[in-house]
Amino acid sequence: MRTLNFAGRNIKELVRDPLSIIFSLALPLFLLFIFKQINIPSPSYALDNFTPGIIVFSFSFVSMFTAILIAKDRSTSFLTRLAVSPMKPHEYVSGYVLALLPPVCVQVVAVLALALILGLKPPWGVLLALPVALVISLPFIALGILFGSITNEKAASGVSSIVVQLVSFTSGMYFDRSLVGDGFAVVCEVLPFESALTLLKAALNLDLSVIEPRNIIVFCAYTVAFFVLSVVLFNKNMSKGK
Repeated sequence: MRTLNFAGRNIKELVRDPLSIIFSLALPLFLLFIFKQINIPSPSYALDNFTPGIIVFSFSFVSMFTAILIAKDRSTSFLTRLAVSPMKPHEYVSGYVLALLPPVCVQVVAVLALALILGLKPPWGVLLALPVALVISLPFIALGILFGSITNEKAASGVSSIVVQLVSFTSGMYFDRSLVGDGFAVVCEVLPFESALTLLKAALNLDLSVIEPRNIIVFCAYTVAFFVLSVVLFNKNMSKGK
């Protein structure tokens, strides 16, 4: 109950900043629409490949807005007052995660709906893609909590923008990693973003054959690591605004 109450408070804070929600929703939709109109002759930009790429890309902005929210809370006396409450660090983190899942769900549904309007096939894949996308959003939320726990409000957006760039260049949403070279391909395989995109592509296209054991291991390992670090660092720095 304490976690749900805290999540409710966080949802209210998100609603107070509608521009962030609108931006995180509008930009992915714009990119999906405009690249479809350009009709680039590359498999990466086919709807069945680019739609999951856009969804994963949109999660990088979720990391940014999460970091800003956490850093803002730390810069005020809000978390200082909560520090004397009986809530545990993992309950705080869970409260932020639960608050962010509804806007993430709206974001994913909007992108999938636009993709269907633009001609995405097969349409049944969206039923599996939605829950898989919510799972894939978890490490991005955890990463935002982690960044928000170690930066102040002014630095949170700048530090979190690193995730935006990493997703763009290492997930494979814009180009096949093999085109850049073996060294870069290894970097993509080690980082979680390419694996996240592969898992979502498999769900959307109902083709589990594209998933390698490496994808599942890398994604799960980073997800666990991000959440553990976010809980530890949040607990350590929750009342520090610096």
